[in-house]
This record gives sequence, C-alpha cells and structure tokens, in this order.
Amino acid sequence: MRAVIQRASEASVTIDGQVHGRVGLGLVVLLGIEEADDATDIDWLCGKIARLRIFNDDNGLMNRSLTEVNGGVLLISQFTLHASTRKGNRPSFTRAASPDVAIPLYEQFIATLERALGQAVQVGEFGADMKVSLINDGPVTLTIDTKKRE
Repeated sequence: MRAVIQRASEASVTIDGQVHGRVGLGLVVLLGIEEADDATDIDWLCGKIARLRIFNDDNGLMNRSLTEVNGGVLLISQFTLHASTRKGNRPSFTRAASPDVAIPLYEQFIATLERALGQAVQVGEFGADMKVSLINDGPVTLTIDTKKRE
C-alpha cells in the first residue's frame, strides 16, 4: 500500500456535484492498493497514520497526533499512486490492484482506521470521478509505502 498524507485545515471530496465527505482540521489520505497488499499492510499503515505526530504543539513543533488535535480523516482511493513512468510518457498501472482485490482491502482499511482512531472516517467513492479540495496546512505532505518499512 502506498499513501500520500496531507495535513489539512479543511478538505472535501465532491462526486457528481455533491459533497460526499468533508473534514475540518485533519488529514487527507490518498491510498493506493496493489495486488500484493494484505491485512498486515492495512494494520501497519492504519497504526502509523493514527500515531503520526504531525500537528503543531503550543511551541509550533510537530508533536501532536490526529487524536490529540481532535482531527478528522478524509480517505480517497487513488490507484494512480502505483503508476509506473519508466517507459515512455504514458503511465502504466499494472501494479495497482484490480477492483475485485482492491475494494475489499479498501473497505477493511476504512474499518481498521476507524477502530484505530475511535471515530468515523470520511471517504470518497471507490472508482468514482472525484474532485478533492483541500487547504494543505504547512504545507505538510508525507508519503508512506508499506513495502518500504525499513
């Protein structure tokens, strides 16, 4: 699994002109799932996201987690995170999981992250044409790949 995590002061996802999910202070997590991913990737990444200390404390240092600032999460499926651009100029998405593999893992990811945070997670719609809007606070943007834990 590969995630792009952005600290946001506000964010939303719109599908067919309707707001589908929205958070104030919190994180926008773009999640890419590949064929080799499984429950161990989900558990590790959800734990990492829940414990990330990337919100400022009273001294302006990134020292607080999402739960410490009472923040929300907007989770968006993003198969393009597994794009390969090695050959030519047209990206290849062969590493991205097919929907029959990715959808159950995505749903399991949502449930696991909600348990880790003790709150509901706002989501887009798997496979939909989504418009994501956010104010990246900082800006703070991190990438995490479960296949590169070391």
